Order: sequence, then C-alpha cells, then structure tokens
Amino acid sequence: MTLRTLTILAALAVGLSGGTAVASEVDTRVRTSDGWLQGTATADYRSFQGIPYAAPPVGDLRFRAPRPAQPWQGVRDATKPGQRCTQSDGVAVVGGEDCLFLNVTTPRAVSGRLPVLVFVHGGGLVTGLGSAWNPQRMVGHDAVVVTLNYRLGAFGFLHHPSLHDPYAGNFGLADQQAALRWVRQNIAAFGGDSRNVTLWGQSGGGVSVCSQLAAPGARGLFDKAIVQSAPCGNSVLDRATATERGLDFAAFAGCASEDCLRNAPAERLVRHSDRAQTFRVHRHASDKPWMPVAGTPSLPLQPLTALRLGIAADVPLLHGGTKHEMRAHVAASYGPDVDYPTVVQDMFGQDASRILAAYPASDYATPGLALATALTDYGAMVGACSQLPALDAATRGAPVYAFEFAQPSIRSLPGFPPSAAHGADMDYLLDFQPPSFTPEQQAFAERMIGHWVAFAKTGDPQWPAYQRGTSTAQSLAIAATGPVDLATEHRCGFWRSVR
Repeated sequence: MTLRTLTILAALAVGLSGGTAVASEVDTRVRTSDGWLQGTATADYRSFQGIPYAAPPVGDLRFRAPRPAQPWQGVRDATKPGQRCTQSDGVAVVGGEDCLFLNVTTPRAVSGRLPVLVFVHGGGLVTGLGSAWNPQRMVGHDAVVVTLNYRLGAFGFLHHPSLHDPYAGNFGLADQQAALRWVRQNIAAFGGDSRNVTLWGQSGGGVSVCSQLAAPGARGLFDKAIVQSAPCGNSVLDRATATERGLDFAAFAGCASEDCLRNAPAERLVRHSDRAQTFRVHRHASDKPWMPVAGTPSLPLQPLTALRLGIAADVPLLHGGTKHEMRAHVAASYGPDVDYPTVVQDMFGQDASRILAAYPASDYATPGLALATALTDYGAMVGACSQLPALDAATRGAPVYAFEFAQPSIRSLPGFPPSAAHGADMDYLLDFQPPSFTPEQQAFAERMIGHWVAFAKTGDPQWPAYQRGTSTAQSLAIAATGPVDLATEHRCGFWRSVR
C-alpha cells in the first residue's frame, strides 16, 4: 500500500468517525456511504460532480418521493456533472428524468470542519441545473459548497387527484430533502461540518427554501437558511388551486389516470409555454405555472403562516432581495414602452387609479420604469414590501438578518438604466458565467462572499440583526453599505392599503 493511499485512508477514517477531517492537497478520491468517488483538483479547489443522491425517479418511481441511491462497486467517475432534470429550452425538451445529482466543491487543502452551503438553483421551478453555478470563489473563503438538481415543472410539482404519494405537488421539495440527508451523512468525508449546513436558494430556489422552513420533512436537515429574491411573505399554491391546475395539465398531456401520468413519454409532460409564462410579469408569485403546494401532508401550511405560528424551523435566516427586482421581468415582458395604464388596470382593477396616481408615468424616464418601480415596491411577485411580514414573523424563532442588494448589475437591460435587477446579486457570489469585474467590483464581490460565508459559519453576516417592526435592512453596494428603511424606500404603507 502506497504512502498516498495510506494518507487518503487515514483522512477518510478521521472524517467518517466525526473527528477533524484533513484532506491532503492531492486527494481527489473520497469515500461516501454509497462508494468511492474520483473527482478533480485545480490549484485552488477540489470538485466532485454528478454524485447521485437518490435513485433515478423513472418508471414506477416517477411522481413518487425519491428513494435512496444504489451503492456502486469500484470508483465512480465524479469529474463531470450529471444531466439536468427534464425541462424545456423554449423549443425542445432537454435533460432527462435520471437527474438527481449533486456536486461538491471544497478548497484544495482542508483543515478542520468547514461550513457547508447547499445551493438550490433558481429558474422559476421549470428550468436550471445545479452545475451551472461555479462556487470556486466562495470555497476560497474556506467553505464547502454543494449544488444540486431537483425535479422541475410537472415532474417536481404536479398535484393531481390520481397521485397518492404524500409528496404529490412537492416532489421537487422531496428531492431537496433527500440531498440534505445525503449532505448530513456524507459531507464530513469532504471536509465539511455535517452539523453546520446552510440551505441557500435564489429566486425559485428561494421559494424552495421558504417552503423547506415550513416543511415537516425538512426539520433537522439544515442549521441556517438564506433566501434571495423570493420573499417568504408571498404565498405558494393552495391545494384547491393546485388540483385545478393539475387537472388542466393532465388534460393537456392526454392523461386522466396515475398509470398514464407515470408511463407517458417525458416529452408529453413538458409544456413549452410554461417557460415563457414563468418569467413574464405576474401580480402574484403563485400565478406562475408551477409552485410548491401548501395544505398537503408534505407542506401543511403556507410558509408565512408557519413562521407566524412559530412552527417553522427555528434557524438563523438571511433574507432579502435586490433594490430593483422587477425591472428584469418588465424588460423581458414589455420593454420600456409598455402600455402602463392598461397593465396596471388589468392587474389591480379598482385600485389601478390610485396606483397610477402614486406612481405617475411623468415621474419616470419611461412607462416601463414606472411599472417596474411600482411592482418592485409591491413585491407580491418579487420585491420589497412582501418581505416585511416574513421578517417580522421569523424573528420569533431565531436571529434574522435582512438585506437589500443595491449594486447595479454587471449586465444591462435594454431601455432601462443600470440597476440592481433580479439576479444582479448572484454575479457577486457564484459564477454562472465568468464575471468581468473591475478591481472595485472584485473587492465588493469578495466582501459579499465574506458576508455569506460568515453567516454560514456563525449565523451572523456581520451586520446588525433585524428588529421586528423596524423594517430596517442592510443595503449592500460599492458606493455605500449601511441601514435602509425598506418601508419608507418602497412605500410599503401605501401598498398595505392595496387589496
């Protein structure tokens, strides 16, 4: 037996026994509860990709809660990601149902137990994949980052009377819980602290985290939570609405029974229109095609209700959004020259005249900017004022830290001024595409990552905790970082009067 092999086995023995894991700089093999993995290493980090955390949800396992992954013999190749979950790219069906994979990225050299961040990707619960987000900059701050795939669209969130699994309507949440169980069991072998796991999501991933805070099946699977651009004050689907939509979807797919839904070709269970509908402007987040379903065994209560009753997970919470959330959605749906009065009338009915008076088009460079400002303040899709009820409710259980990301995006929106639109914060945390930063932006990105990792490590992102009833959050930007009154800045008093 070589010295290198002895070093690896000694490190793994320590890691699996609950002691201090020490990974040598050349360790690219790790043993999990299911078998050995062969990953890759760069000068700065190690990567293990395409790790199955559950059995493929295919055949009889379609529309069922995930089952444990099958152990393997020998050494499994973990040098490339697994396929994405079945979804539409707008024209064709891509990915596949054998998709329940996760990816682990660690510093190249690990000494001691590192905080673990489990990232749930966005994409409106209809698109996306975990491996699209490269966490190499974050692991450079001494953290372990896990990204994952979970079932999307109908495969993840269909609620239909013929489906009798307790997770019907919330299979995507069940997948995330299975991934968290895998992390609890295995992350020590990678140098992570299995008792210091932060569940972190943005946009659709943030909706998932809000739901997991209220989900009985997630209790005890994570120790802290981060929600970005998905206010936990907004409702997910109720059971009656989800059932009605499920019947409509089954009619689209030409299915009336569980057998048909379970055996139909995957392509029949993808509506290409869901992708476009997900990213258009809606009044409420629950107007989007697919959402978690409350009033079910796997999610008995709306997230806000669970927070208010004190029966949500009592974990430290980092919760916030971007300053100009809805500009991205308005730009994509309408552009700058939207028929502002008509859209507001269609959305708000008898309250439209009051909204148009409070946000007159003449006060803004374009009608699109007026609409985006009003909808961002309102926040019922994404935005500001719907954050406050959740922030106030969550303080009953554990420390809460509120933020507003105010740094303009490194990407432009045609017809709109530079702004902190939906997703602007993610460029400073994870790499979807390699960012092109100025030195000033690079320093700010390091500061942002430092806040997120500090929260994952200690439960404190290094600014004051939120105080119930104050509406004060931490504004994050290059030019100025400090407290901001969300209620004043976003006119939440006015929006409380809008039904």
